[in-house]
Amino acid sequence: MLKEELSNETVNRNNLTWIRNVEEFFYHKNADGYLDLLFDSSASRIELLKGLFPKPVIINSVVTTLRQISAPFVRINAWPGFLRRPLAEASYADKNLQLHAEKIFTFLNKKTKWVVDKPGFITARVIATIINEAYFAVGEGVSTREEVDNAMKLGTNYPFGPFEWCKKIGVTNIFRLLKELEKINSRYKPADLLQEEAMA
Repeated sequence: MLKEELSNETVNRNNLTWIRNVEEFFYHKNADGYLDLLFDSSASRIELLKGLFPKPVIINSVVTTLRQISAPFVRINAWPGFLRRPLAEASYADKNLQLHAEKIFTFLNKKTKWVVDKPGFITARVIATIINEAYFAVGEGVSTREEVDNAMKLGTNYPFGPFEWCKKIGVTNIFRLLKELEKINSRYKPADLLQEEAMA
């Protein structure tokens, strides 16, 4: 799904090579850069990707920050649905990689918004908070999921309601982000119903 979101008809697909395993990056040493959409923040994966430096390595890491990873990568929000946007939220650990990464984003027909290296960036943090509030409302019997989704779409002109977003992104992703943000501020504490679904 992420592949389809990123390689739309406006991108020259002849200049993209899609691989299944991160180890295959090393068979493409002449690449201008590397994009790991399935990054899992494991120590073994981080060490493997470090071996590609000084080429830019762009990772999908919404929750874990570059400071926590301690590697010279560029971090983006590539949760399902977010790659369709013309704007890529990104953070960098090494200023020298910024220009190289911007060239890759330009090739992918994306403008880059460089943001502070914090969990959730901006958009995912806002969406996760909205989803959490929707779970609180349903858990407290205020409304149904369908009514909440319809109210948000009609009242705010959002493309998706909170529960539609959650289904697209994955309740586990939302829960992980909220738990990380809760370490900073208790207002991000996940709703009981959301936690139950994430742990199920």
